[in-house]
Amino acid sequence: MNSFTTMRRDLEARWQAAAPRERLIARLAAAFIGLLLLWLIALAPAWGTLRKAPGELDRLDRELQQMRAMAMQTQALKQAVPVSAEQSVAALRAATARLGPAAELTITGTQAQLRLRGVPGGALAMWIGEARQGARARPQEAELQSGPQGYSGRLTLLLPAAAGN
Repeated sequence: MNSFTTMRRDLEARWQAAAPRERLIARLAAAFIGLLLLWLIALAPAWGTLRKAPGELDRLDRELQQMRAMAMQTQALKQAVPVSAEQSVAALRAATARLGPAAELTITGTQAQLRLRGVPGGALAMWIGEARQGARARPQEAELQSGPQGYSGRLTLLLPAAAGN
C-alpha cells in the first residue's frame, strides 16, 4: 500500500471515531473556508470591477471625445488652404504683437523663434493656436519654464514653406 491510501484510511477512521458535534464543527469550518475562498478568488474581484466600471467608462468616454475632437481638428488642418511663407510670417508677427513686449519673434529662413518673458498661459495658448491655424507653423522645439508671472523661454517653429504645407 502506498502512503496516500494509508493516510486516507487513517483520516476515515478518525472521522468515524469523532463525535457528531465534532463532525458538524469540521463541516461548518470547511464550508466557511470554501465560502471565504470563493469570495476572495471569484466574487470580490468581480465586485470591485463592477464598482469601478461606471467611473472608468466616463473617463474613457471623455478620452474618446477628446480624440474625436483632435481628429476633427487634424482633418480641418489637412483641408485648410495652404499659406505662403509671407502670409505665415505676417500671421506670426500679428499674433506676437498681441503678446506685447513680453514676446520677441525672430524669423530665420524656414524657422521662427519666439522668446518669452513672463507670458500668461492663456495668452501663450492662444498664440500657439494662431501659429498653428493662421500661420500653419509647426512646433519644432520648446524650452519653457513656468514662473509666477507666466511662461518664459523659447519656442522654435517650422514655417510652412519648409513643412511642405
